[in-house]
Amino acid sequence: MESKKNMIEVQNISKLYGLNKSEAAKMMREGSEKEAVQKKTGVSVALWDVNMKIPQGQIFVIIGLSGSGKSTLVRCFNRLNKPTSGKVLFEGKDLATLSKKELLEFRRNKIAMVFQSFGLMSHRDVLGNVAYGLEIKGISKEEREKKAMEVISMVGLNGWEHQSCDSLSGGMRQRVGIARALTNDPDVLLMDEPFSALDPLVRQDMQFELLQIQRKLRKTVVFITHDIDEAFNLGDVVAIMKDGKVIQTDTPEQMSEHPANEYVEAFINNADKSRVLSVYNIMITPKTLVRVGDGVEQALRVMNKNELSTVYVVDDNLHLVGILTIADAVHARQNHLPISDVVQKDIPVVDPDTLVADIMALAAEAPYPIAAVGKDGQLKGIVTKAKVLSSLV
Repeated sequence: MESKKNMIEVQNISKLYGLNKSEAAKMMREGSEKEAVQKKTGVSVALWDVNMKIPQGQIFVIIGLSGSGKSTLVRCFNRLNKPTSGKVLFEGKDLATLSKKELLEFRRNKIAMVFQSFGLMSHRDVLGNVAYGLEIKGISKEEREKKAMEVISMVGLNGWEHQSCDSLSGGMRQRVGIARALTNDPDVLLMDEPFSALDPLVRQDMQFELLQIQRKLRKTVVFITHDIDEAFNLGDVVAIMKDGKVIQTDTPEQMSEHPANEYVEAFINNADKSRVLSVYNIMITPKTLVRVGDGVEQALRVMNKNELSTVYVVDDNLHLVGILTIADAVHARQNHLPISDVVQKDIPVVDPDTLVADIMALAAEAPYPIAAVGKDGQLKGIVTKAKVLSSLV
């Protein structure tokens, strides 16, 4: 697999608030807890020794409860927060070395932020809000409105460009916020719990919209949330934080299968596992296979020996041909037909990378186990209804 370039790299970042930082840092290095440090020194440890690599073109989700440090960390990425110690590298360049002018250009051109509170200007219409960043850059009205309209269309707000933002629903206002951030064409989009104020159905719609936009533009997105389902729905990679520290960073699938500790496991237990696990995680190896060139008698012997009423049929390269039922096999024997004449080829198949949530309806209706077939056409495993159900608990 081709390795991705890291857009942001966090090296040993700590952020302490208070006067006696040296004593607080000493206690933290000796293994003291955040609460004990604050009680003794009066220093609040917002972040401690955080290390993180955020790959280009992915959605990187940072999740944690209130006070975990996730928002403090993300504000270090655009230098709204200055770390007490450690470095934040953007495309290999230390943000601490940027001059005031360079930092301003960095914020205008390289990175953009979408807030939970939308942050829209009520005296401007949708188009005026979306084009605002380009206006600040001195782009001509014609050019900036053309670019803004392209993004407005992308986020599904065609026809609303001259509406007041105050007249829009919460979900539509958040679309305006995303459009405004995208209009500047930043390399990185920072999103601080942008959907948490929305009702559940609108929130799901916005998650889907974000995925669609990201897959089209391939932006690097850093997304903050406290909702594990949202994190696993959106994230290519998820980092869980607690008390200013990163507890685990992994793909949703790997984190679900291999939680680092009980805290991570408790977090994950509140998630909808069907949105985390893929078919690969629940598929099983068939008890036996029949080759398309085998005789019907051989197929019947295999089915009888393994107490099966159906068996999967493959070619010599294990490419799936179809499924053979015992009724069809008996019919073939009675009529002296080869297996190829009676095998059922129109059967449901899924890719092993498909999420379990996406095969629920298929599994409920399928008369046979579902075949998991790779992109090369080979049979990789089968998925039974029992396995689908057991993945939910």
